[in-house]
Amino acid sequence: MRHQTTRRDFLAAGAASTVGFSPKSLGAVSGQTTVPREADNPVVRENAKSGTRDWLLGKTAVSPPDPLWHMYGLRSQAIEGFCSRASVAASEELQVYVSTTPESKFTVDVFRMGYYGGAGGRKVASFGPLQGHPQLAPSQGPNRVMECQWSPSLKIEIPSDWLSGVYLGKLRELRTGTESYIIFIVRDERRADYLFQCSDMTWQAYNRWPSQHSLYCNGTRDNHVGSGVDVSVDRPYGKYTQLVDQPLTLGSGEWFLWEYPLAYWMEQQGYDVSYLSNWDTHADPEGLRRAKGFLSVGHDEYWTPEMFANVKNAIQRGVNVAFLSGNSVFCKIRLKPGIGGQANRVFERDGRFQPRENTLIGAHSAGPVIGGADWTCVQPDHWLFSGTGMKQGDGIRGLVGWEFHGDPADIPGLEIVATGPTDNRRFPDTQEPRPNRSGVYTSTVYPGPRGNFVFNAATCWWADGLSSPPGYLRSQWYQPRHGPDERLQRMTANLLARMQ
Repeated sequence: MRHQTTRRDFLAAGAASTVGFSPKSLGAVSGQTTVPREADNPVVRENAKSGTRDWLLGKTAVSPPDPLWHMYGLRSQAIEGFCSRASVAASEELQVYVSTTPESKFTVDVFRMGYYGGAGGRKVASFGPLQGHPQLAPSQGPNRVMECQWSPSLKIEIPSDWLSGVYLGKLRELRTGTESYIIFIVRDERRADYLFQCSDMTWQAYNRWPSQHSLYCNGTRDNHVGSGVDVSVDRPYGKYTQLVDQPLTLGSGEWFLWEYPLAYWMEQQGYDVSYLSNWDTHADPEGLRRAKGFLSVGHDEYWTPEMFANVKNAIQRGVNVAFLSGNSVFCKIRLKPGIGGQANRVFERDGRFQPRENTLIGAHSAGPVIGGADWTCVQPDHWLFSGTGMKQGDGIRGLVGWEFHGDPADIPGLEIVATGPTDNRRFPDTQEPRPNRSGVYTSTVYPGPRGNFVFNAATCWWADGLSSPPGYLRSQWYQPRHGPDERLQRMTANLLARMQ
């Protein structure tokens, strides 16, 4: 019987050393296919269709609202838009709101994101030319909320043959050719092997559109972390540039920063995956039981109490869960109606979860929360590492960060599979020396009550080690990341196989 690294062992021994990449370990899996492609499922059939890279933005134009904030809140005033729903099902209507300044005709090309032979997307519809005009930015409401009351520019009834996935609408105004995105999720109710949850409540919390109006901006500070600030879903996404200058975030939230490489890889491998929004996890607890595994992906910081309870209940009823994410379930939010009375259009922070989120995840965001590290194996005999060739102390360089989980919960049977100290001194854009506020990350696995399990990757950047799809830009904050790693691909395949 192998030794299990438990929370008690960890607390007694302290932080483990971070050991660098081992080329010898990589040789054990070099050339192996990560997972056999399924013979047939809807995702395989969808990705057999012809793809295109036309979804990539061409000409973009952003206007900083204030020279002092040149990195933040950048918006595409030439053309920008948003959708009436975060997620939508077949036969439901999606309203699209678009503003063009000055007045201009525009087109909308809709793409489903996936693998598609490496192209990354498939065009599913085109609309226009349509007549666009300037739509007014809203006046600031209570708690600094900015809610657009725009007229719809386009209504789309979702066809029955649009497979669940993340969909981009590429907006192109025809006067100058300037482009930006809208983004929405098509959900379904079918039984699937895996549910891929996008972290779109967090996208909206960090959205500064039109100018310094994220959940972090209270009018005097840019790092506000308390209550008293509201954000609305009824507005476009401004460009996000906190960690990497990514033009593709213009209108698409944080999809391209965290989730995209995992979706690309899973669809490349032929996994049977269905997609949903944070809002679906909030509103549809029974829907979580239609899959064998639930995946929290990327930067999944903002949750409602209903989400917490629904995922906890799904675990109790036998669903496997993998937090391929960092800073997850860190902030509790309270939903409010919008200016027109429609439910759940606005939210604000509402403190921290009690019991703490490590009782759900296995570990949680512990100070200093941000930093970087190698992801270092401390449990080589664990099933997670089967076929990887990883040994005690072998690490995947730079995989931990931007934010991470530590402080493992006292859950019976919980095992620590990777751990080490973090370093937050390394800023790629400055030579200014900074003191290191080090922390300790812990990646964990604990058993559920029905032979299921909960895995915690303890990093936002897990998907970075799986693929490098077209358009993806790799952040170098704190520590450089090195892209696809066959050992990480194998570990992810082991996780997904274990959920079956």
